[in-house]
Amino acid sequence: MIAFSRSDNSVLSRWWWTVDRWMLALVLVLITVGIWLTLTASPAVAERLGLDALHFVKRQAFFLTMALCTVLGISMMSTSLVRRMAVLGFPVMLGLTVLTLLIGPEIKGATRWLQIGSYTLQPSEFLKPFFIVTTAWVLSSHFTDEKIPAKRVAFGLYLLVTALLVLQPDFGQTILISAVWMAQMALAGLPLMWLTLAGVVGILGLGLGYALLPHVSSRIDRFINPESGDTYQMDKAMQAFESGGLLGKGPGEGAVKLHLPDAHTDYIFAVVGEEFGAIACVMLLILFAGLVVRSLAHLLEEENPFRLLAASGLIMQFGLQTLINVGVNLALLPSKGMTLPFISYGGSSMLALAIGMGMVLALTRRNRFIRRGIDPLGWRAAE
Repeated sequence: MIAFSRSDNSVLSRWWWTVDRWMLALVLVLITVGIWLTLTASPAVAERLGLDALHFVKRQAFFLTMALCTVLGISMMSTSLVRRMAVLGFPVMLGLTVLTLLIGPEIKGATRWLQIGSYTLQPSEFLKPFFIVTTAWVLSSHFTDEKIPAKRVAFGLYLLVTALLVLQPDFGQTILISAVWMAQMALAGLPLMWLTLAGVVGILGLGLGYALLPHVSSRIDRFINPESGDTYQMDKAMQAFESGGLLGKGPGEGAVKLHLPDAHTDYIFAVVGEEFGAIACVMLLILFAGLVVRSLAHLLEEENPFRLLAASGLIMQFGLQTLINVGVNLALLPSKGMTLPFISYGGSSMLALAIGMGMVLALTRRNRFIRRGIDPLGWRAAE
């Protein structure tokens, strides 16, 4: 058990007494649940692909170990280090995202990955947290110097990022980034008229995508009218939930998951429903909701504009990604390949989420004794 004296002025002691341990505990629980669910969901997929039954489990254990180290390491950073990390990482990931369009292999009609040995890197996953924090830095600069055209710069960065995502194409990530960006702009004081205009433009963009891109229109048509095309994944996911009922079939006993494409990635929530039941699904959602609510509660009295914009954007990305994945599994949203945070298999997504959550933990670190007038070492919020 970790035990530090409050008089200890080391980095680890400062971190221990300022980090939100409940948030950290929720992240650790999700990571633990992730490896457990991969153990139940992935062997059938691995065998179907002619791989060792534990192929995905071993790789996921490696990814989750790296994710855990990443969360802990970044959570120890100061606010200024988090900002520098994002501002330096953003152009790097932007360049790698451009590179995927030039030399990346085409997989399922999209070019989103770079092949590095036996692993694939998806730069756009890492681009998200760095873009959100960089946007927060740009927008917060306006609070110290009103002459800085912060909102116009933020708009330019947004156009650049979304243009690259559309070219891949990846409309799900584009919608996710757009929602987070608009929320950050609203928090930064963008007038309601401009927010409304941005919303209208976004709706027009979706309409344009529906009209010009066959794969977008196909997914929406199949969602609205299942009889208009192949709805195999959606049907199998719903069968999994129906088969599981309230209490589930038991770990490893699922039968529908054997025929469910991407059971270990995009549709792992359906596997939870089949093997552990609706009650387990609700409990898992409570874990996600608890992490989001706990994070936002820290920001209610936040006076630093950068920390407010960055942390709220990152936790909103986390929450919206969870809602999109669950919505697709429950046939409440059109089919979209988006992972369930810390649960679905996937190295790039896992590590990118770890970076984002590590940043949230770092940005919400507080000395709980300041409000009581007890601050013998002069500790403040991690600046």
